[in-house]
Amino acid sequence: MSATAPKMRSGGDYRIAVNAEWTSKCNALCPMCPRELIERPQLMKRESWQQLLGRLSPERVFRVVIAGYGEPTTHPRFFEFVDDLRGHPVRFDMVSNGHLLDPDKLRHLDGAIELLLVSFSSIDPAVYGRVHVNLDHARVMANIQAAQKLLRHTRLAISLTPMAECLPSLPETIDWLRAQGVDTLTMSPTLYNRAGSLKADEPATRTLRDLIRRHRLRSQEIDFIPGARDLLRQWRRNRFRCIPRNVDVFVSAAGEYLYCYNDIGHRHVIGHVATDSLDEVLTRREGMEPIAELCNGCNMRHRYGAAELLRAGASFAKARFEGGLTALRSA
Repeated sequence: MSATAPKMRSGGDYRIAVNAEWTSKCNALCPMCPRELIERPQLMKRESWQQLLGRLSPERVFRVVIAGYGEPTTHPRFFEFVDDLRGHPVRFDMVSNGHLLDPDKLRHLDGAIELLLVSFSSIDPAVYGRVHVNLDHARVMANIQAAQKLLRHTRLAISLTPMAECLPSLPETIDWLRAQGVDTLTMSPTLYNRAGSLKADEPATRTLRDLIRRHRLRSQEIDFIPGARDLLRQWRRNRFRCIPRNVDVFVSAAGEYLYCYNDIGHRHVIGHVATDSLDEVLTRREGMEPIAELCNGCNMRHRYGAAELLRAGASFAKARFEGGLTALRSA
């Protein structure tokens, strides 16, 4: 489905990422995800999905991540939803726990999704079982191998879980993934505490940065940066100094725009895809004050001050440079 969206009129002149939640239901019970806060897990209707697609333009949106707080591969209309995004001018990525990524789904999403990001905690089955609760470790590993073999147009990446108990087995996990031919390995330098709701031990950002550098991983903090110019514009245009909130628009499975992607309970709605454009929602949000229950305990609100922005920008520039070198070598 190809959609023509309105040009930018308000809400700033920078581009954003959109987090699209096909479902708030999940087949996993991971301890780092406080899913008990979602009172009414649901599935996105196809009408809402198509309405959202009609709101997206590459002038406003540089990336759509199909994720949310559920597992997109569990949606009963998975194949139709994938078909709907074919031919759309905006880039689409998908995050999955990998449990249901069978060959049929992999072949169907190949080329429609630009980056398939599979969350994986450890090669150690005991660690994996404690972190990715309710998932089959061997099955996920087999699906990762199948994805590496079958995907021709979609790039496979692995998101390594930055929890303290995953770190001792991290070298062996990385070795196994690279032995399968998976080159894009990512990790966040911050274990997001989900607006203060996460109770797990939080490794220090400096520790995670050191691991990212030592193992030559891609830092996920640069994934929200469409470009240095857009980042600067975003920082200058927003009176609310929270980069993660400002660069991401979360669309729930109900088709509702949420104030922040850390609103796990889906309680703070600021619009709906059926009636509101992205520009209207961005302008509305820019006029809103911090929401205490979301912002006060969040470890992301003050995450990117001037110094941190410089470090993120440096990481972004380095990744772009190294990506260019890789392209030249393979040409």
